[in-house]
Amino acid sequence: MEPKQDLVRHYGWLRQYGLNDSHSGNVSMRDAQGFWITPTGACADLLQPDGLLYCPLAGDCPPGASLDAPLHQRLYQLVPTAGALLHSHGPYTVALTLGGADFVPPDFEGQYYFGRIPVISIPYRQYVAEAPRRVAEALVEDPVVVVRGHGVYARAESLNLAYKWTCSVELSAKTALLAHQAGTL
Repeated sequence: MEPKQDLVRHYGWLRQYGLNDSHSGNVSMRDAQGFWITPTGACADLLQPDGLLYCPLAGDCPPGASLDAPLHQRLYQLVPTAGALLHSHGPYTVALTLGGADFVPPDFEGQYYFGRIPVISIPYRQYVAEAPRRVAEALVEDPVVVVRGHGVYARAESLNLAYKWTCSVELSAKTALLAHQAGTL
């Protein structure tokens, strides 16, 4: 599959499987000179590969690129092995991390893959200014971080692996919530 088409497909899956609403989140995929990213306010149900925007690894991203484009750019500068970054708003993960404490998955897969998932608190009014530095720096150490009240960022060498991390975190959060409701956690 053509890389841009694959990026759009993964962005659509985030919507299809309840990890984003119709116009939220963003995804990017790196190549040698820069990265492809979703436009700001993109509709996952309608986005086509020719709607993606190309950003350089250094310098200004084009008008219309995701508000998180500087965050993606900073990540690719700090982690040269990163091939993709996905940002989603999984409701279970967001709900369980609203208190601001790091998330410790209770299930085997969550423990196996992550152990602990850092949660970063950024005031909403300061998000656009602070997120590029704070989130990208956190992703240097951990493949997944959560911004309290906002969502999940997952980086990996490949688009498919970043998608796997995103889905795994949300399933661990759902499992934790169900365990709390059942009184077993």
